[in-house]
Amino acid sequence: MASVRFETVDVFTDRRFGGNPLAVFVEADAIDNATMQALAAEMNYSETTFVLRPADPANDARVRIFNRKHEMPFAGHPMIGTAFVMARMGMIDGATARLEIPAGIARVTLSRDANGSPVGGTVEAPQPVAMGMEFPHERIAECLQIAATDIVATTHAPIFATCGNPYIFAEIERDAVARCTPDLAAFHRAADDYPELNGRFSLFVYAREERTLWARMFAPLAGTWEDPATGSANAPLAGLLLDRLGGDEIDFTVHQGLEMGRPSLIASRAWRVGAEIRTSVSGTSVPIFSGTFDF
Repeated sequence: MASVRFETVDVFTDRRFGGNPLAVFVEADAIDNATMQALAAEMNYSETTFVLRPADPANDARVRIFNRKHEMPFAGHPMIGTAFVMARMGMIDGATARLEIPAGIARVTLSRDANGSPVGGTVEAPQPVAMGMEFPHERIAECLQIAATDIVATTHAPIFATCGNPYIFAEIERDAVARCTPDLAAFHRAADDYPELNGRFSLFVYAREERTLWARMFAPLAGTWEDPATGSANAPLAGLLLDRLGGDEIDFTVHQGLEMGRPSLIASRAWRVGAEIRTSVSGTSVPIFSGTFDF
């Protein structure tokens, strides 16, 4: 019988039972694809990761990321949380982890306390920001059961953007953030009406006051009714806002998960490199529990 270790952590928080939980299975090369997906569904977190030997020895690991239903090309809190767990287990000695993922190479710069113990990190998105189609206000309002007049279009219309994991972004009124309630049938209709999205219709809404954001993310079609902290969405959002507001660099403090009782704190940043906009998200992590999977 084989045995694989795992550890769970809460990411984008400095205390237990906040932030976004993550399960990390290390030295998981012997686990097959179907079992990885089944384990992700069993853990029932937004994402679960599996740490494998890297294809290129210059990198620290190859990491596969699964939500409850599908494998993912990139996700933010799994990259920070996976590097945090690897560092805790002595699998990363230096300041930076290079993780091979389907979207490219995720570089995680670890942060440590005065004793050298890991406490979190910063992940740079593996791809520059890409933006696409815009969506009617009524479509967003229908999916979240708010009024079309709650959509704020001063900076941008509801729009598709990605750094490796696609979302639809909409700015909304501050008091509308707490009123969002997903309508599953409306999400299905939206996915059907936009076949170019390949069945994915994940909505990230936020209210903005200067450099502070209050955000929520809903992806019921991917099995995540609501996500308490979404690094792979906050990264392209920072890039989108830099594109629309102008300048060479911008950063935000993002509060997410408040309505779920899992408060999360995310630092997002975007900067220009030539014609591209690159992005990163940062946060702290705390360990929760560990165990083994025998198979």
